[in-house]
Amino acid sequence: MSLTGQWRIVAMELWDIDAIDLVAPGFIEFGSDRTGRFGFIAVEGWMDCREVIRDGRACVEFTWEGSDEGDPVSGRGWAVLADDGTLDGRIFFHLGDDSGFQAVRAETSPPVTKRASRRRP
Repeated sequence: MSLTGQWRIVAMELWDIDAIDLVAPGFIEFGSDRTGRFGFIAVEGWMDCREVIRDGRACVEFTWEGSDEGDPVSGRGWAVLADDGTLDGRIFFHLGDDSGFQAVRAETSPPVTKRASRRRP
């Protein structure tokens, strides 16, 4: 199973779900082009990702830079696919906090379809 795509952060060691979803629902996303992004609380991050195998499981290790309430921040992290299909990982802030997190695949919104116009006779 690939880690590519968007994941919904549902738990973190240091912050509860109300904090995680303060600005918008917490997420982490991995692109197929070795980039990614995440957001939780007032933190936004852009990642440089490397896929690896850790203990026989698909894993992504990354460095990141971004902002926390508008202030520049950076760090590193990792995420590994658990047996149950969830994502377990840790995000480190350079010279600051670090927190484990759990995420589930984000539900995709159904595609928007245009309704056929009905002509009146």
